[in-house]
Parts: sequence; structure tokens; C-alpha cells
Amino acid sequence: MSPLTKLERLLGRLALPNLSLYLVAGQVLCWGLALMAGFNLERIALLPAAVLAGEFWRLATFLLLPPSIHPVFIAFAWYLFYLMGTALEHYWGVFRYNAFIGLGWLLTVAVAFLTPGVYASNLFLAGSVFLAFAYLNPDFTMMIFFILPVKIKWLALLQWLGYGFVLVVGPWSARLMVLAATGNFLVFFAGDIVQGVRSGRRRMAHQATVFAARRDEREPRHRCRVCGKTDLSHPQTDFRYCSKCADNQCYCPEHIFNHEHVLVDEEAKR
Repeated sequence: MSPLTKLERLLGRLALPNLSLYLVAGQVLCWGLALMAGFNLERIALLPAAVLAGEFWRLATFLLLPPSIHPVFIAFAWYLFYLMGTALEHYWGVFRYNAFIGLGWLLTVAVAFLTPGVYASNLFLAGSVFLAFAYLNPDFTMMIFFILPVKIKWLALLQWLGYGFVLVVGPWSARLMVLAATGNFLVFFAGDIVQGVRSGRRRMAHQATVFAARRDEREPRHRCRVCGKTDLSHPQTDFRYCSKCADNQCYCPEHIFNHEHVLVDEEAKR
């Protein structure tokens, strides 16, 4: 049993459902107060030096700091965060999504105190939500400027390249924020990535054996375990393998997140 599963059994009842909605609602409220009542948003931003001086609320309220972008795009940013956060909560469950946000918050606060005189941003925490969603839904299509369809995996690649650029030439405060965001992502996905690489190598070795033995036969390389689609019948389909199923079962995009995981005992019976 993984440590996260043990924590879920112990503290699962304390998890907050619809966390993304509350975060977006808080940001909308603060943005509205700043716009209409002149509220100083710097009062809720995370400045470690101010926290050390007694302004402890900043440790939590910086999560409610709205993104500093043009008002035309801010509603779209909130919508995307809510959409992706809700999707992650549905996929992981309430507790694990809370844990993902909580770990990102903890890492962000921790690295912020390494540069106490610099304001820390929640932008990189939101970025880790985007990367997590893109990893789980690589073929999700976004309409850039409402006209240009782009798969989210390519946008995620651009974000990874941007993070790499910041790590090379950015100030130390930004570098630390990038490390916090990527650290949050890797804690949750490193195991899947390593397992995916290993299963990919096994698939390549198996496929090489099959092709060598059946060079004259057209055999599908991928077949969805649920609906039976193959790469021959649907050549444009991007098949994926579930690391949580016994023997890394193959699924089409429609069923990769909508299937019952195959247990070891069930697979042995087949």
C-alpha cells in the first residue's frame, strides 16, 4: 500500500470537494475588490519577509491572488484552471487532488523562504495543474484564439521548454518556483513515467519478435481491450496503455480513462 493511500484512509474525510471552484471564487472576489474598492492585492501576496514580521495570513491568501493578465483573458484563465482542476479531482478523487494542490502549496512556500525579500507567485502552482492535466489528457484539443485547434500535449511541451529556459537564465526566485512546480508534478507522475518507459521497452521488444515471426501477416499493433478498435481499423487513433492494469492493457482514447482496471488475478484467469 502506497503512503498516499495510507494517508487517504487516515485523512480522506478531511478533503475538500470542489477545491478548484473555491480557489477560483476566491480569486474572483479579490480581483473584484481590487477593481471596485481599491483593495491592495500585495497585502495577500506571499512575501516571506512580511510573514516573518507577523503577517502569517500571506501563507494561505497568496493562493487567492488573481493572475496578473489582461482582463480580457483572466476569465479564460479561471475557466481553464477550473476545468483542468475539476478533471484531475474526478480522475484522482477528492483527497488526492487536495494532496496535489497541498504539496504544490507546501513546496512553493518552502522555496519562497530561500529568497525572503521577493514576492512568490501562485502561477507556477497553477502551471503544475496544467502539466498534470496535459499528461493525463495529451490529445485534449484547445482552440487558440478560438480558431486554431492545438493538442494540449504540444502546449505542455512549450511550457516545459519555458521552464527549462527559466532554469537556465531566470533569477533564482523564478528558478525555485519552477523547481517547486516540477517537483509537485514528479512526485505524482515519476512512477508512471518510469513504468511507461519500461513498458514501452517491453512493447518494442515484443513487437520486434512478433514482426520477425509474422512478417507477411498484417497484425494490429494495438487493440483496445474495451471496444476492440485497432490501429489497422482506426489508423488515426492514438492508443495508450494503462499502467494501473495488469500487463499494461491497451485502450483507445475513449476508454483510457473510462474502464475498470484489470487486476492481476483477473488477467491470470484469461
